Amino acid sequence: MLTQDLQSVIALIQGGWSHARVLVAGDVMLDKYVWGQATRISPEAPVPILHVEHRTETPGGAANVAMNLAGLAVHAMVAGFCGDDEDGRQVERLLQQAGVECRLVKTATAPTISKTRVMSGHQQLLRLDLETKIETCDTDHAKLLSAMCQLARQADTIILSDYGKGTLTPFLCQELIRAGRDRGIPIVVDPKGRDFRRYQGATTICPNLQELALALNESQDDFPALFALAQSRVASWGVDYLTVTMGERGIAVIRPDSIVHAPARARQVFDVSGAGDTVVATLAAGRACGMPVETAVELANLAAGVVVGKVGTVAIQRQELLVELSADLAPQAEGKILDREQLLARLAGWRANNDTVVFTNGCFDLLHLGHITLLEAARREGTYLVVAINSDASVRRLKGPGRPLLDQMQRARLLAALAAVDAVMVFEEDTPLQCILAVRPDVLVKGGDYAESNIVGAREMATWNGRVKIVPPVEGCSTSRLVARMSVPGSDIARSSGAPRPDPPAAVLH
Repeated sequence: MLTQDLQSVIALIQGGWSHARVLVAGDVMLDKYVWGQATRISPEAPVPILHVEHRTETPGGAANVAMNLAGLAVHAMVAGFCGDDEDGRQVERLLQQAGVECRLVKTATAPTISKTRVMSGHQQLLRLDLETKIETCDTDHAKLLSAMCQLARQADTIILSDYGKGTLTPFLCQELIRAGRDRGIPIVVDPKGRDFRRYQGATTICPNLQELALALNESQDDFPALFALAQSRVASWGVDYLTVTMGERGIAVIRPDSIVHAPARARQVFDVSGAGDTVVATLAAGRACGMPVETAVELANLAAGVVVGKVGTVAIQRQELLVELSADLAPQAEGKILDREQLLARLAGWRANNDTVVFTNGCFDLLHLGHITLLEAARREGTYLVVAINSDASVRRLKGPGRPLLDQMQRARLLAALAAVDAVMVFEEDTPLQCILAVRPDVLVKGGDYAESNIVGAREMATWNGRVKIVPPVEGCSTSRLVARMSVPGSDIARSSGAPRPDPPAAVLH
């Protein structure tokens, strides 16, 4: 559970992040993948033969950090070098398609750095690197520095993404850190090499365990000794704190006077490529919005847990992070009551596992046996059941001024308490059509004696190969009938509901 109020964090991610602007400066690359299946060994040499099925390309290095920010719906800006070649143009195209603002300086002295991974299923067979350490002319560096400083003046946070390829010289690092400090914004560094003094003045340096051990010339096996030494170096490195990623052990925030450990959730790990980029991007996004360090680190943990469950360099998406956060609410009935944005986030997680989503709707005023039968039947049609209920205003328009008997939050809370129901949303319209179009369920369930042609949303369901299921009503069970019985003097329902009892007959009086 997050240290900050969970609902406020979710609200910030849904709204505030889109206003944040983060600059990523560093080594831009292109990650290429050759996908296929290796089913036999070559007769020419003891190597597998890959039957190539398809190829993909995605921005890598500092460009992948920017892709993670864009995936989180943060305004991302990236600056770095690329070659004057097709790979450089492809990186720029992919970044721009994702909405990233690019300032890539093309240099004639080196090709665009690329890494080609040959994959058989989830297994990496080989990696081919094309790179030449950037030794650019003064003119190229001057262009890049100018572009970076221009973007820094618009940023809420700066990330230095250093892969040791020559873009981030000590001079360039210090110029960017100075620009960030002058504006009072956080500077987050993903470091490379032994000497962290080149990043002096940054807000935080984010090494992994191996990088921290290398910088301290210590073994990474003895955590207490390694972290104690790191504490003593925070001040000399000129940073506010260290953010140390520890893989499946989580993330530690190390200050001169404290160490805070945020453990990771247990995951099935397929590929750690790009996980560090995801951590840095999520941490920077949180800090850009004024989020406390500890909360931003916990979010970074969750985000990294998502991407290591994928194969290849894949950026985190805002909806995926919201799904992870919503999981903390799911055990509580209140956690099933969602607005439309929250529901879409929950749906993204369900559909990532190819689960079947069922949808039904109604007023659900005075929950009764007919409702329970409908909901249980609907739940059997798929993996998850979404129930949409009319708002109070919508019920009044449909049923009259005396309805609903229970307000919308009471009705939603009663439905959320049922095991058959996985999510509840309230809609304001007179029909659920807009909800159906937003959810795009696999199955639409309606209770009653309807013809499919008369069911709202049935025609639209056919456009995405959904199906409609009609559940027959339970004889004698309806809210209107219960309300009518409640108004009959002398009935058991009337007496139990507090309705006035009738006067006895005159014969009894006398």
